Amino acid sequence: MLSSSATVLRSVLTKAAGYGTAVTCNRTKHTLPDLPYDYNALEPYVSAEIMQLHHSKHHNTYVNNLNVAEEKLAEAVAKNNVNQIIQLQPALKFNGGGHLNHSIFWEVLSPSGGGLPSGDLKEMIIRDFDSFDKMKKQVSDAAVAVQGSGWSWLGYNPVSGRLRIAACANQDPLLPTTGLIPLFGIDVWEHAYYLQYKNVRPDYVSAIWNIVNWENVAARLQEAKMEN
Repeated sequence: MLSSSATVLRSVLTKAAGYGTAVTCNRTKHTLPDLPYDYNALEPYVSAEIMQLHHSKHHNTYVNNLNVAEEKLAEAVAKNNVNQIIQLQPALKFNGGGHLNHSIFWEVLSPSGGGLPSGDLKEMIIRDFDSFDKMKKQVSDAAVAVQGSGWSWLGYNPVSGRLRIAACANQDPLLPTTGLIPLFGIDVWEHAYYLQYKNVRPDYVSAIWNIVNWENVAARLQEAKMEN
C-alpha cells in the first residue's frame, strides 16, 4: 500500500500532467493530512507548540495556496492563457513542494523512533557511506549549511540504485529538482525549530535523529526500488 505522502506526490504530479491535455470540472482538492501522532508526541525533541503551528498553520497554508494555484491554472489552461500558465509556475512549485515535503516529514518522524536502521536500508547506508555515522553527519552538515530556508535529504537514485544526499532551497521538492526519490528529510525552515531552539539550528538537527522513523524510511526505500 502506498504511504499517504506517496499518494500526495502522485496526486500533485498527475494533476500537473493532466492540465496539459484537459481541465476537469470536478477537481479533487488537496487536503491537510492528519498527523500519525499527537502534537506533543515528539517532545522533548520537538515541542507541541511547534508541531501544532507547523502542521495546522504552515502546512495547511501550503495546501490552501496550492488549491488556489491549481484552480487558477485550470482556468488559464481552459482559456489557453500561456502567460498566466507561466506566471503560476512559481506558486505551484513552492506550495506543491511545501505540501509534498511536509507530508513526508510527518511520516519519517515517530515518538518511538531513533536508534539505528536495519535490514536492506542499513546495508545500503554502509555500502554508500561506509557507516551510519558518516551518513548522519553528511545529512546533518547539509542541513546546517542551508542558507536561509530549505531541506536536507537522504534520497534514492533510481538510475544508479544508490543512496545520495542533497539539499534543496525553500520548498523545492527533491524528486523534480534532483531526480532523487525522498527517503528522509530534515526541514530547516525556522518555523520548524525557532520557538524551541532559537537560532541554534545544529541543536535542532541533532535532536531530530532521536525521532527518525526508520521503519517508514526503509519502507520508502523498498517502494522506490520496486517502482524502478
